[in-house]
Amino acid sequence: MKVKVLYFASLREQLGCGAEEIELPAGVDTLGALQAHLVARGGAWQDALGGGKLVRMAVNQEIKPAASAVRGGDEVAFFPPVTGG
Repeated sequence: MKVKVLYFASLREQLGCGAEEIELPAGVDTLGALQAHLVARGGAWQDALGGGKLVRMAVNQEIKPAASAVRGGDEVAFFPPVTGG
């Protein structure tokens, strides 16, 4: 199944891309599993999305927890937490 993945703000800068389309392997069917799949790429992916870093996630423009399902055709977004001042 394919999903469109968007990266925002500092994540986009760290990863060097704002969006990509990914064919997900079997078993990658939640936001948390997708995040782990991306972290497994290593390098900048591990630095940006791994190591217990707080990253917000959304499916089809709705913020969701890591246990939320991901389905083919979904648009998934990763972004850093927003801070105000």
